[in-house]
Amino acid sequence: MSQITARLPDEIVTALDRAAQSLHRSRADIIRQAIEAYLEDFDDLSIAIDRLRDPSDETVDWQEARRVLLAGD
Repeated sequence: MSQITARLPDEIVTALDRAAQSLHRSRADIIRQAIEAYLEDFDDLSIAIDRLRDPSDETVDWQEARRVLLAGD
């Protein structure tokens, strides 16, 4: 496992310490979980953006989709 160093504003360190104490976890655990969650979200957003930019991907007109969805009620 690699180790990294980061500089954080004092307010963030204070909030991190409060969260770690409240959750009975170390700073490292909280930071690791936060980075993992961020990277998962980043991957999901990257996939979504790639799909939106794909010209071969079928698109649906919003008004048409709305009519179809409302007609089902």
